[in-house]
Amino acid sequence: MIPKQVAPADQRQPHPYVGMWVTADGHIRHNLLPNGRYDEARGNRESAYRGRYEVQGDDIFYWDDTGFTADGKFVEGVLHHAGMNLYRKK
Repeated sequence: MIPKQVAPADQRQPHPYVGMWVTADGHIRHNLLPNGRYDEARGNRESAYRGRYEVQGDDIFYWDDTGFTADGKFVEGVLHHAGMNLYRKK
C-alpha cells in the first residue's frame, strides 16, 4: 500500500539505494536521484517515465508524473518491481 503522506524530497537525506538500477539485459534502467525523483529509461527511450519515489525500509513507492503509482522491494541487493529484477549498476 502506498503511503498517503510523505516528507517533501528536500527534507530527506539521500537513501543508500540512490543510484542506477538496471535489468540484467539493460533494457529497463531506473535512476533513483538523491532529490527523491526517479527517471526510468526503456531501451533507446530515455526518460520514458519520471516521477518521485519514497523508500521506507526496503520498500519503494513510485508516483509517476502521469498519475500512476507503483511499488517495489529491495531484497538482498535486488530491486523487485513490476515483475522485474533490477540490479545496482556499478
